[in-house]
Amino acid sequence: MRYSRTIINTRKEAPSDAETVSHKLLVRSGMIQKVAQGIYSFQPLGIRVIKKIEGIIREEMDTAGALEVLLPFVLPADLWIESGRWEQYGKELLRLQDRHGRWFCLGPTHEEAITDLVRREVRSYKQLPLNFYQIQVKFRDEIRPRFGLMRCREFIMKDGYSFHEDEASAEETYRSMHEAYTRIFERCGLKFRAVEADTGTIGGSFSHEFMVLADTGEEVILSCNSCGYAANLEKAETGISENPPSVDECSHSVEKIHTPGKKSVEEVSSFLKVKPSNLIKTIIFNSEGGPFAVLVRGDREVNTTKAARLSGLTNVELSDDATIEKVTGAHTGFAGPIGLKIKKFADNELKGLTGMVAGANEKDYHIVNIDVSRDISVDIFGDLRNAVEGDICHRCGSGRLRATKGIEVGHIFKLGAKYSSAMKAFFLDRAGREREFVMGCYGIGVGRTMAAAVEQRHDEKGIIWPVAIAPYTVVIIPVNWRDDAQRLMAEKLYVNVVQTGIDAILDDRDISPGVKFMDADLMGFPLRIVVGQKYIKENRIEIKRRDQKESELVEITEVIQKIKNTIKI
Repeated sequence: MRYSRTIINTRKEAPSDAETVSHKLLVRSGMIQKVAQGIYSFQPLGIRVIKKIEGIIREEMDTAGALEVLLPFVLPADLWIESGRWEQYGKELLRLQDRHGRWFCLGPTHEEAITDLVRREVRSYKQLPLNFYQIQVKFRDEIRPRFGLMRCREFIMKDGYSFHEDEASAEETYRSMHEAYTRIFERCGLKFRAVEADTGTIGGSFSHEFMVLADTGEEVILSCNSCGYAANLEKAETGISENPPSVDECSHSVEKIHTPGKKSVEEVSSFLKVKPSNLIKTIIFNSEGGPFAVLVRGDREVNTTKAARLSGLTNVELSDDATIEKVTGAHTGFAGPIGLKIKKFADNELKGLTGMVAGANEKDYHIVNIDVSRDISVDIFGDLRNAVEGDICHRCGSGRLRATKGIEVGHIFKLGAKYSSAMKAFFLDRAGREREFVMGCYGIGVGRTMAAAVEQRHDEKGIIWPVAIAPYTVVIIPVNWRDDAQRLMAEKLYVNVVQTGIDAILDDRDISPGVKFMDADLMGFPLRIVVGQKYIKENRIEIKRRDQKESELVEITEVIQKIKNTIKI
């Protein structure tokens, strides 16, 4: 491709709403353009990256025996009502009516559609297992789309679904997809890690997320330094702390203490001269089944996902101030578990603790001398807090958890019969009986993978694309386009590079070389070939890798071989 024949408009300034490195650089380099909140156009350079990622995905899915399909983007409400997700999915599901008043939605995911396809076409265990995938646009009406391609409303996704006669077959395909995803992200040139994760609104029994490691990642990964256990923050398991709060034996009855204006853990612990770990946080949640309370130590944070899972309730979210006051009878900051007339779920660390402090459900008052076993009627104890770096690994009991940051780019689920049961998708088993399909689900965010690559690989000058997914592998820059010798050699090199099967772009603009170099660095082409005065005087060409500071001068006769050798690195 010649620069003059495409559209690449680079910018010096990032858009004002850009918060992440990838958002800034993808816009500045002319790869994406904002159309509306959370909706982007991919420009010629950007779509080349997307297509290369898609190509790697297709190759690995086809190699693994998956079948490509294309399901509708606009889905009838009837399918979602069958599965129970029409109401459950919430406001992220964009619902609309056609001219006849029939309800539809824009597909955020396609479990219902693929289950409907299979129940119509597959009748016998002899046709199983089956593994389908598609690469398609999705839409989720995010309440706060941000971070460019990292959290869009409209996005490109590879989603796959497998159907099995039993759990053993489902687990075999799950392992196969785990291996395929590992190859995909390795081929994309990314540093990543597969971690255990919560299944969320998709459902199912267990899942793994594939996380690209990046300091700017929005998700926390906890991994054991001994046994190799790794999970995201939502899923990471915790045990009992080896350093419980030091308290006096509680032989005293509870006592209400005046704590004027002291709401936060820090304020209360300082006022009462106790450690934050001696306090009990009482967090009120709303849910479809009504409000409930979660109790954790004052130095811990409640894990909302774990709270929803332990409670077994849906649509779980933090209560607003008005609800808290209605439930507890006090302003926010003074809620406590004693006398609370709603269900109470407590973190395992609180079990058996004495001499604790909590809100009194009365403004400006707290209760001291609390014995958890004696004074609080806990409905269920469980793992309800966020794991933190330094925690003992719950799996092996000897290692320590280490926190790193990552960006979710892929997610695989073992769904079980959640959708086949709800939608009456049956097959005839070996005994001729009707059975529900056992299902798996496998997704990759294509745009997120593009953005994650930028988050992981960039410097102060711009993007540093891995060779496999770069928009062009090689950029050829004649220093002075008006110089006949430089122009003709650049043209010849361009033709020779393309003929070898390496994609290249020729910067044929008649502008200063400094601007060309800055643009090349911003756009992140892995290899820069410069035809300048060294060629005129010494018959040598400058070659520079984007991920290295120093360039190399190469004899003109050796340039093509040098390019071939370099891009394999």
